[in-house]
Amino acid sequence: MANPRIPYRFSNDGPKLKPAPEGGIMVHLVVNVEHWQFDASMPRTIITPPHGKETVPDVPNFSWADYGMRAGLPRIIEAIQSRGLPASTSFNAGVIQAYPQAAQAMHEVGWEFIGHGVHQKSLNHAEGEQDLIATSLNMIETFTGTRPKGWLSPGLRESHDTPDFLKQLGIEYVFDWVVDDVPHWMSTQHGPLLALPYNLEVNDSIIYAVEKHASEEMYLRLVNTLRLFEREAQHHPRVLAIGLHPHLIGVPHRFGSFERTKEY
Repeated sequence: MANPRIPYRFSNDGPKLKPAPEGGIMVHLVVNVEHWQFDASMPRTIITPPHGKETVPDVPNFSWADYGMRAGLPRIIEAIQSRGLPASTSFNAGVIQAYPQAAQAMHEVGWEFIGHGVHQKSLNHAEGEQDLIATSLNMIETFTGTRPKGWLSPGLRESHDTPDFLKQLGIEYVFDWVVDDVPHWMSTQHGPLLALPYNLEVNDSIIYAVEKHASEEMYLRLVNTLRLFEREAQHHPRVLAIGLHPHLIGVPHRFGSFERTKEY
């Protein structure tokens, strides 16, 4: 079975993007701000339990994420603001209650809020998926005064019906379908939905939590990616979406790598 939502074509065969005023590479910083529930299994772990038996509460792995919300996120906000860069947050709506200072800080600096579920839990395991999506969007709209137009599923996991639900609920673009370095239109039962790039190979979660590379790896990958995009963008613009997580890039031994990337 081929891709059921996005017809196949070469990157450069689609409609040509209009370059941004700054040039042909459009960089999108996406800060993933998540609510890991203390009384539930952790979405990801940094330390395995003795004898391999998972426990709830999982204090060390919860604390890993909680550290990011306390120490990592303020570093990221300050670094982005000091350069005057625009940014988005893919945002678990549960953060509004669990980490109100974090939610308020991102709202005050003008970041765009992208729907990302209520808690960090995959949609394809959720009962009442459509209601869960609607709840998360409603919570963000109540908090910010603006209904989100974009969506990133927790863990990028979808059910067969997710794009149809998203379009029906007013979402205009989604980051789950990471098929290209340029946007694609995807089909839904309620009209077209825009699939925007979300580059997994330069995402701190892949680099550090999955592949477990050294601290400088993200900087090296981003520099090499930008060098290639600089050549390609002379003819066809490219989109580089950089996914960031406070508990990963926001720790001291990695944060310098992120700051070097900003200067590049």
